[in-house]
Amino acid sequence: MPRGREGPPPLVRSLNTRVPVSVVVCNRTPYVVRTLWIDFHGEPRAYCDLQPGTGRKMETYMAHPWMFRDVESNELLKVNGKELYLPKPAEGGHAAIANITLPVYSLKDRALQVIRRLVQPEDYRSLEIARCLIEELEDQPSVLKDLQRMNQRVEQHLQERIQGQEE
Repeated sequence: MPRGREGPPPLVRSLNTRVPVSVVVCNRTPYVVRTLWIDFHGEPRAYCDLQPGTGRKMETYMAHPWMFRDVESNELLKVNGKELYLPKPAEGGHAAIANITLPVYSLKDRALQVIRRLVQPEDYRSLEIARCLIEELEDQPSVLKDLQRMNQRVEQHLQERIQGQEE
């Protein structure tokens, strides 16, 4: 979410809560995972990369969103079954656990991922596949597109709640 634009700040962003949270992030995928903190302006900031099957204890704050991506493909991964992780203190003063896993992909999405790994982007148009699939191949995964989609979902959810209160 480039800050050059005017208007309200994005809904998916860090808030200054000053409530510290210890989190153990566990990479349960076969891929190298990039951890991204979403800053106070809604901008993704790379924090660290986690090798497959490893973990790391991180110090963060409540209401500081995090997302996790496959380093090679830039695909969004799940954390505790969700697309975004919002830390909150664990009970008993223990560290919270954030398990990074693979989402369940449709057959088409998985096929697109495999083709992206095996074929150079300049060769997509030489493949003998439907034009709509070539266009989807060329539409690479993007952190900013995912954040924009998440912001739209949050905004829609808030509008629905407001409408429900007015009725």
